[in-house]
Amino acid sequence: MQTMRDHPTLWIKGSTSASLEGKTILLAVTGSIAAVRTVELARELIRRGAEVYAVMSEAASWILNPMALHYATGHEAITKITGAVEHVEFCGMSGKADLLLIAPATANTIGKIASGVDDTPVTTFATTAIGSGIPVMVVPAMHEAMYNHSALAENMEKMRSWGIDFIGPDIKEGIAKIASNEEIVLHVERQLGSKELAGRKIIITSGSNAEAIDPIRILTNRASGKTGVELALEAYRRSAEVTIVHRNKVGFAGIKEIYAESAAQMTETVLRELTCGYDILISAAAIADYTLDPADTKIKSGGELTLHLRPTAKLIGKARDEHPKLLIAGFKAETGTNIDELLKRATHTLVNSKLDLIVANDVSGSGIGTEDNEVYILTVEGPGHIHLKGSKRVIASALLDEISHLLMSRK
Repeated sequence: MQTMRDHPTLWIKGSTSASLEGKTILLAVTGSIAAVRTVELARELIRRGAEVYAVMSEAASWILNPMALHYATGHEAITKITGAVEHVEFCGMSGKADLLLIAPATANTIGKIASGVDDTPVTTFATTAIGSGIPVMVVPAMHEAMYNHSALAENMEKMRSWGIDFIGPDIKEGIAKIASNEEIVLHVERQLGSKELAGRKIIITSGSNAEAIDPIRILTNRASGKTGVELALEAYRRSAEVTIVHRNKVGFAGIKEIYAESAAQMTETVLRELTCGYDILISAAAIADYTLDPADTKIKSGGELTLHLRPTAKLIGKARDEHPKLLIAGFKAETGTNIDELLKRATHTLVNSKLDLIVANDVSGSGIGTEDNEVYILTVEGPGHIHLKGSKRVIASALLDEISHLLMSRK
């Protein structure tokens, strides 16, 4: 609960999620033009529950006024080391920081950190954090020519050997641009979040398929893939090794994406991947139930058209037959059913398909293409079910809670 004494910025704390609740993050800003991005970055971290403090180099303050970061974080920006020994307070052996996030990081700053030089507030914080074992993450931003310098590559490799993680950059328009705020926040959540799925490999199917009618037309369904993407992101936050098979795009480093258009391609892809030793399959895609033999050329328009459809192979059945110990979660979408009938059908699928968990929902009013959903989660451990209504991120988190519980119960 906020009080009248809180800085107004802190009124947004935890408004998006509680993924960083209780964590203190030092946002270290250096003299790249990308420093202007850090105002919103700080606020995105706060929206997830973090307490954020900013430390700036002198060069950074030429680009971004310290007042902006005071506004963004709710705390005065640290622009110099004083008798309060701020670097020790936050990054010393008993410091209160959980993470030092250097964003943006110039080539100059990276070189200084790699060489143990600490002649700016940012590099002094970095030296102290590295010596204290506090996690450090670095987000480079500079011209591409500078990023391509062999000395920078050596410095980054040296820092990686110390356990320092780099996020980005995004190479565009001749510039090694700072990673998106979404990607930075995701990697911070993984660094500071639960490690309950560390060492686990998860493969997720997501979205709809497209069954070709001819070179132009397709048969598909209304599934957006939003649930599958949220599941992939949440599994990554929890330190899993994540693969997503779909027609969409996540685009975050660290999450393996495989494009699959048709139901056959998706099924073949997943079965091939499963031979690489996965622990969990979450079949969240609305895999096409029917396919057809497509025409080689465009079918002329006009007049009636009859298509001969045939059923597709069922992924879950094949996956269970080939991998009897695999934890499999499936989805059951229905329309126009009451709750009792929905749960009855979901239970039937749970048992007959030998699933470990199933998510059931009636998509008549919501679920397909929407940001929110209402679902029922049933597991083999039953009886009973979990009823959830909320954003797809909230539902993804609850589903992975149940999956983690099932994994623990198997030990």
